Amino acid sequence: MNPDDDRATEALSSHYRRPGWFAIHMINPLMRWLGAASTLHVARRTSGALQRIPANVLELADGYYLVSVRGQTDWERNLRAAGRCTISRRGRRDEYQAVELSGDRREQVIAAYRAHWSSGQVQRLLDELPDLDDHPVFRLDPADRSTHS
Repeated sequence: MNPDDDRATEALSSHYRRPGWFAIHMINPLMRWLGAASTLHVARRTSGALQRIPANVLELADGYYLVSVRGQTDWERNLRAAGRCTISRRGRRDEYQAVELSGDRREQVIAAYRAHWSSGQVQRLLDELPDLDDHPVFRLDPADRSTHS
């Protein structure tokens, strides 16, 4: 199996909910084109090629967060390996350092994510994978912050 083939690696995980063909090929591109969703750009961990996926970025008082509501995905493994990403939305591109969270803060962010997207797909996916360990959480720190410290 090719390690960059999302279908191959993610099909192996019982802790993952794959989107359907229509979502992948129609809804996701449309959402990105309309600017209704942010796009996560992250380097793939083996090839270095960019992976682009729609992402719900949660803004809280202390920063921005990404939660993998579909479970243990290739994008979260790629983000963990790369440690950085770009988020684009409506023509704006911002670079971030990604810090994976654990413990109480991780649980708080998942609860806030659930509350923010209180209906629809996010709720359904969190309900289908109720174990919080199935949902990696990343805080996104502006990349330029590290150069000013």
